[in-house]
Amino acid sequence: MTPLKILFLTAELAPFAKTGGLADVSAALPRFLTAQGHDARIVLPLYGRIAARHPEIVFTPVPELQDIKFTHGPHRVSFSVKTTPIPGSDTPAYFVDCPALFPRDGIYTQDPDEHLRFLVLTRAALEMCQRWAWAPDVFHLNDWHTAMLPLYLRTVYAWDRLFAHSKTLLTIHNLGHQGVFGAGILPELGLPDTALLHQDDLRDGRIGFLKTGLLLADRLSTVSPTYAKEIQTQGYGFGLDDVLRRRAGDLVGILNGVDYDVWDPRTDTLLAAKYSEKSLHRKEKNKEALLDALGLPYVKGVPVFGIVTRLSHQKGIDLLYDPLPRILSDHDARFVALGSGADEYATFLTGLAKRFPGKARYFAGFSEKLAHLIEAGSDFFLMPSRYEPCGLNQMYSLKYGTAPIVRSTGGLADTVQPFRASTGEGNGFVFEHYTGDGLHWAMTQALTTYATPKAWRTLQKNAMSADFSWEVQGPRYVALYDAMRPVAAGRPA
Repeated sequence: MTPLKILFLTAELAPFAKTGGLADVSAALPRFLTAQGHDARIVLPLYGRIAARHPEIVFTPVPELQDIKFTHGPHRVSFSVKTTPIPGSDTPAYFVDCPALFPRDGIYTQDPDEHLRFLVLTRAALEMCQRWAWAPDVFHLNDWHTAMLPLYLRTVYAWDRLFAHSKTLLTIHNLGHQGVFGAGILPELGLPDTALLHQDDLRDGRIGFLKTGLLLADRLSTVSPTYAKEIQTQGYGFGLDDVLRRRAGDLVGILNGVDYDVWDPRTDTLLAAKYSEKSLHRKEKNKEALLDALGLPYVKGVPVFGIVTRLSHQKGIDLLYDPLPRILSDHDARFVALGSGADEYATFLTGLAKRFPGKARYFAGFSEKLAHLIEAGSDFFLMPSRYEPCGLNQMYSLKYGTAPIVRSTGGLADTVQPFRASTGEGNGFVFEHYTGDGLHWAMTQALTTYATPKAWRTLQKNAMSADFSWEVQGPRYVALYDAMRPVAAGRPA
């Protein structure tokens, strides 16, 4: 295969700027592509928090990409570009340094120019390609922040034959975030005309960035096969299901991969004890270390439920309200939680720890070490999500021999199969309906299996044998990219 040229445009990139799975994918997929000999270049904003939180990183100015100016609607924009490789790879990340827009405390803001920040990022990526004289085979766009690029290719940059054969792929990481703004921002789109915008939305006084991309991108993808089907329904479509049904032939679901260089109990330096399928007895040392770190009593044979999550409506924290206290009341078990977010859910978890002081503990905030220790030291990992486009924690849990307890939705349905003791098949516990009774049933099934050592060991080995690496998932993106480029692949830029 002729090497591909991919520009990966994103709002997040691990470890520099991260709020969720988008950052992990933005690092892992281009790194896989580079390792396979493709030319993958990542573009993202140079947020103010990056230098503050990563003083060890050396950013190198890109000589040909300094003090670039362009007109964008009523604005005169100026930016420069700095670069550094993704840690542990040769994959270049290019950071757009626009002092008027990006040096703020947060990755995302509620500021009145939030739309402009990501429009400028999108335009900057195209300006960079022009100065490189480099035409990507595929612009790989991610979520609403970068979804307007197909519009600019068809309008502001339509004159430039450099992009004549470039295609656009828009990946939906979470359809719940759409980048909808009032139609008053129309002059700040910098468009010669508005014919390609959704006219009904304009009449209703809004402009949807993601919707625009869904209508105009050459191909669409999302982060699991089941989610690709779900978002075409009213229940999961967030008002865009009609658009997605119309584009069903251009939509594909590809599971996110897992970076096993980071998430592997055999090599994880954040654990109290490394282990593998052949040394599962060493997993118990991590349970002991986890409970000790959180001030809970360790008793051999007592199971631990763990959760690492954003405390948000999507994650189904409210589903824990009834079944979790019932489980802790009826069984000798432990529960540990790590996360931050909505006050309502934090209050519940704090209250649970007070109600069951020797059984439950909640750590507010985030700790990378504690996240790894929860994965390794828990016996069960809870993910009762209302919806879950892909999910990564259930895949981490499988690798660590920690049985996921999940609702059958999105990527959770694609990666966790119900364990059946009668056949020895399956790797976790799955409930269908979004009810407390459903979750309680799954947790009870988990405890029953845990109490049967032979069945439990079979489940753990099934879980740890699953392979969701980028070596498995990455080639599916390569095949998609390759199918998008014209027959005359390999043409000079």
